[in-house]
Amino acid sequence: MHRFEFVSAADVEQASELLNGNGATVRVISGGTDLLGEIKQRTVLPDRLVSLQGIDDLRGVRIYDEGALIGAMTTISDIGANSEIRAQYAALAEACDSVATPQIRNVGTIGGNLCQRPRCWYYRSPLFDCHKKGGEKCFAFEGANKFHAIFDTGSCPAVHPSDTAVALEALDARVLLLTWDGARMLPIEDFFVAPSVDVTRENVLEEGEILGQVVIPSASPNARSLFLKAKERQAMDFALASVAVSLEVDGDSVKDARVVLGGVAPVPRRVRDAENALIGMGIGNIDPEQVGRIAVEGASPLSDNGYKVRLASGLVSRAVRTLLNDGASDASQ
Repeated sequence: MHRFEFVSAADVEQASELLNGNGATVRVISGGTDLLGEIKQRTVLPDRLVSLQGIDDLRGVRIYDEGALIGAMTTISDIGANSEIRAQYAALAEACDSVATPQIRNVGTIGGNLCQRPRCWYYRSPLFDCHKKGGEKCFAFEGANKFHAIFDTGSCPAVHPSDTAVALEALDARVLLLTWDGARMLPIEDFFVAPSVDVTRENVLEEGEILGQVVIPSASPNARSLFLKAKERQAMDFALASVAVSLEVDGDSVKDARVVLGGVAPVPRRVRDAENALIGMGIGNIDPEQVGRIAVEGASPLSDNGYKVRLASGLVSRAVRTLLNDGASDASQ
């Protein structure tokens, strides 16, 4: 067992200072459901773990007129069980319900879920010095790639594993990043890092920086959202493909739309062409199957994952159809 120091931070300032390792390998631990697995698999060998469990300011859901504030240390189960989240941000609640098992949702946090590392078996295995770990080769391109990306593969086709990230991007969320001496706010879309930018990382967090809050703008009374996920097993599994769709319906037409795919790219994939096929269209003139086809245009599947093209397309079509039917029902009342 690799020896490491465990420190429980009392506040953000102390946590930020402790995360400056001066050459040592330092990691944040929140719920630990991902990091402890990495340590056991020897994917990462930290010299210090900095626990955020003692920082109450990073915990809880607060609903304001302007929207929702969710502390990064709030558990997935607490978010999913929040009645106001379920009423205003259905896609997020549904994404929380889809994460792992109840036991993991009771421990895992929203911050940890957004910052988790890929589940690619080559990355997770100590037997492979893959590109993401600093090696010179990606073994998935010529190996077992059934669960890998069909978009934007670049030098690494590992998919981003977070369900909540997909829903939050569809809800136009932002993230607040904290350090000992300041803060910065980013659209969640800008939080994630593609392999073409830096193959060794998945987000923009700098040394000493902590994901502190998730901020979701208030939902329009005419907005509705939905999260759908296809997985190989019905219990505790990651997405083969997923989609979050948010629509704002004004009368009998779509005023605004966001379509985000998960399980098919190294970062959550926002599909603006599919959104443009919805915005300004009358509900009765929209073909959900066509929107689904648009959503997967440009896909480049690997040897074993071509099925994801039809799967993702079907999920988009189903989500759009469901939300449009809801909108039509509301308009007739």
